[in-house]
Amino acid sequence: MALNPVEELIKNGAIVVDVRTEEEFEEEHYPNAKCIPVNEIMQRANEIGPKDKPVVLYCASGARSAYAARILKSLGFAKVINAGGLYDMPNY
Repeated sequence: MALNPVEELIKNGAIVVDVRTEEEFEEEHYPNAKCIPVNEIMQRANEIGPKDKPVVLYCASGARSAYAARILKSLGFAKVINAGGLYDMPNY
């Protein structure tokens, strides 16, 4: 069975960023995800890593991650994917 595109990116080393609040992140999060709340994404974008490396974003529903994706793209990140909500993430 073929992997879905998000699953394939993660398997190949994409950086996974949870843009929910730290409280939401502590409650539950995707394995190996980095928590950078959407309201801090612009100031903390340097924590994500190289701008040419794929970045997979998620939140609770996909709205905050869509906003974060627009910010990262405007900062020059080349491959930014909004994976939607936590429960949309592969194998979660």
